[in-house]
Amino acid sequence: MTIPELLSPAGDMECLQAAVLYGANAVYLGAKEMGMRASPKNFDSAQLEEAVGYCHGRGVKVYLTCNTLPSNEEADRLPGFIRRVAAAGVDALIVADIGTLMLARREAPGLELHISTQCGVVNYRTATELYHLGASRVVLARELPLEEIRIIRDKTPPGLGIEAFVHGAMCMSFSGRCLISQYLTGRDANRGECAQPCRWGYHLVEEKRPGQYLPVFEDETGSYILNAQDLSMLPHLDKLAAAGVDSFKIEGRAKSSYYVAAITGAYHQAIDLYSADPLHYNPPPALLAETKKVSHRQYSTGFYLRDEPPRQYYESGGYIRDWELVATVDGWQDGWILCTERNRFVLGEELEVLRPDGPPFAFCVDAIQNEEGEALEVACHPMMRLWVRCERPVAAGGMLRRFVAGA
Repeated sequence: MTIPELLSPAGDMECLQAAVLYGANAVYLGAKEMGMRASPKNFDSAQLEEAVGYCHGRGVKVYLTCNTLPSNEEADRLPGFIRRVAAAGVDALIVADIGTLMLARREAPGLELHISTQCGVVNYRTATELYHLGASRVVLARELPLEEIRIIRDKTPPGLGIEAFVHGAMCMSFSGRCLISQYLTGRDANRGECAQPCRWGYHLVEEKRPGQYLPVFEDETGSYILNAQDLSMLPHLDKLAAAGVDSFKIEGRAKSSYYVAAITGAYHQAIDLYSADPLHYNPPPALLAETKKVSHRQYSTGFYLRDEPPRQYYESGGYIRDWELVATVDGWQDGWILCTERNRFVLGEELEVLRPDGPPFAFCVDAIQNEEGEALEVACHPMMRLWVRCERPVAAGGMLRRFVAGA
């Protein structure tokens, strides 16, 4: 039995370190150009080399996104870009364009090539031809049900890897190829600059057809008719593995390190449960609850399951945020956590510790000190280093969070 790879997003070095610490087998990240996410910090040449060294030193692979649909001007710069990232030591290049694929074969012949979901691979013939063109993996279109994935696996060469998304935000347009943002704002989603107009509230007006109403959910805030629910396949990882998926991909290169840590940790534990007993995979409620302790929209199973069709989230274009990060853990010594504050917290609050080496646990904050040992009642300076009393040891890389729903 082959255990699927866990592939996590890394928008910056902090996110990358969180992904590795919480159990990712591979990370995907972007350089300062040619990637489908412009909002994260991404990695310059020196940072990319540092990231590769950090990951390879811990047995983790690095896949770099080169998945824009390149303009003619970008096509001129592609050869040098490909040579630079290959020299940095990345394990694979994620591409969405045939010209980029063939160029990469010539400029970096030893580099693995993964076909981005942007390419919209939905059948075995396309997957097979891409394999013959040099692709070692296809990231399948997000619109495929499990039975179609099984057919693709059965009818493609065994050496072709199959990757699929298991968690995160969904795009209303086919495999992310969207022009709405470019039309409405001039920000091209295919350059990584999407303004997310699918998350905006809309009002439907048809002045020449009075009395004719379309079935659109609407109230005084408008109608979020394009707003897809988030994907969560944690309860169904066994079905994905049985269908032939080799790599489970978490969406979120624009998300925080807390998101990356919590979701990577949850799926890492879930994969461990699956590998221990594939025939009786049944993740506990606590593991499912962990996926709801990050910012998210209501979850669905996307297009994978025929009896659970994808849905829109009509209530708003925002996120559900029931928990928030208050500090990151730098170390623990003699009953005190050394941490870096991210959000204000006070004496008497109950916090929960997210940790890479065990299940979360809660404790009450009964003492706070600054680095000089002075007692504090309130931690109110983001990025300030503090000591917080906690008898249970907490490894560096842990995170302190609190429940805020209804606060």
